[in-house]
Amino acid sequence: MHTLSQLRAGELHGITRLQLREGLTTFPPEIFELADTLEILDLSGNQLTALPNDLPRLHKLQVIFGSDNPFTELPEVLGQCPNLTMVGFKANRIRHVSAKALPPRLRWLILTDNQIDTLPTELGHCTDLQKLMLAGNRLSQLPETMVNLQKLELLRISANQFTALPKWLLELPRLSWLAFAGNPFCADLEASALANAATQAIDWADLEVEALLGEGASGLIYRANWTPAKAHPTRSQHVSSSATISTDLAAPVSASTPLAVKVFKGSLTSDGLPLSEMAASLHAGSHPSLVAVHATVTGHPNGKQALAMPLVTPDFQNLAGPPSLASCTRDVYAPETRFTWDALLRLAHHIASAAQHLHARGLHHGDLYAHNILCTTDGRALLGDFGAAALTDPHQPETALALQRLEVRAFGCLLEELLDRTDLAHPNTNSAHAQQQQQQQQQILQALQIACMQALPSQRPLFVQISHTLNQLVSA
Repeated sequence: MHTLSQLRAGELHGITRLQLREGLTTFPPEIFELADTLEILDLSGNQLTALPNDLPRLHKLQVIFGSDNPFTELPEVLGQCPNLTMVGFKANRIRHVSAKALPPRLRWLILTDNQIDTLPTELGHCTDLQKLMLAGNRLSQLPETMVNLQKLELLRISANQFTALPKWLLELPRLSWLAFAGNPFCADLEASALANAATQAIDWADLEVEALLGEGASGLIYRANWTPAKAHPTRSQHVSSSATISTDLAAPVSASTPLAVKVFKGSLTSDGLPLSEMAASLHAGSHPSLVAVHATVTGHPNGKQALAMPLVTPDFQNLAGPPSLASCTRDVYAPETRFTWDALLRLAHHIASAAQHLHARGLHHGDLYAHNILCTTDGRALLGDFGAAALTDPHQPETALALQRLEVRAFGCLLEELLDRTDLAHPNTNSAHAQQQQQQQQQILQALQIACMQALPSQRPLFVQISHTLNQLVSA
């Protein structure tokens, strides 16, 4: 974080990234003195309603953030910035997006939590666009010109007013991460999942809440122990619905079991609504490679929703970090991250099996990424974070299959990243036969990875086929 006084004193000369958060109501002209070096400008958390017409003077500007300001329209001057690739105006009051506001080289556009009901057809001309985040608006349709966005990989349209998913959307060749929960066409499914969840109930008063373990977009996660004065019965409600869904109960938790308790913030996130995440989490059921829900938590002093999950042992670590500004849609791995061949196969098999389980239950994860995977050095893996997940209509099997093939591409991206970081040599491959067997396995896995990323979605395998292939490789 920088200060206006630093800027005016010339102390920031030569910087490439500037962040000012001082309740600004006008754009400080001193910023133009950084024109020869400034690449990232963050003016989030101010009181700005406009940007200067000469903003293109910042000729090296690549990224601009204007979130948490009272803008009512996306500034048209952004479209005149030739090198601008990322625009983030989250949580404003934006109602209007003009075609003139779209930079020619746009790769990443964030308009989450605004009041937008239509998008310009010219959005389809932004052919470099890879990441589009529109959750929490008033959209009921997308411009059909978006079919031209052949590079689009991530799309967030949760918590809008869609009555159906556009069919052309699921045919985009690179779309891999899609969030769409919290729309009218999902409402009955989510309500049924919440109402029919057979879950053990834990009272907040019976929890010994300890350290804060972490914070995600949708909630805070605490370590806790359950020490009940008395056992609370399993809650199982039933609400009649044309979209009734049965939900399996994960393994019950016993007293004094260490837990991870997620307390939802109760506000919109970049992925969607916490209530949608709760519905997906409760519906996911139990699987060895999922971070399962043990119980719902009732009686929070501030009336917040909460879920209790198993406390993952310390030998499980995040597989990677989330995408950076530079990587856009791809996760960032620690430079030292390497896998053995056996660990790679085991990890891939565990995640494919978990994805197969979810899709069989009519659940689209929406965020199948390495940063949502916990793993051990020997390849044991757990898939978590249902913030972008959505339930699929059992009466629309073709849409469910199309969504699965979309998620298969995400799995293909994961396989590609793992293969790039794997030591392919087995420790005991001295014999010609062993070397030949290893080469055959590598060819099979590389062919599988390529198949998962086929440009034509209908040519991609389903998770049942992927899991079968990986199971054979693990067992060989």
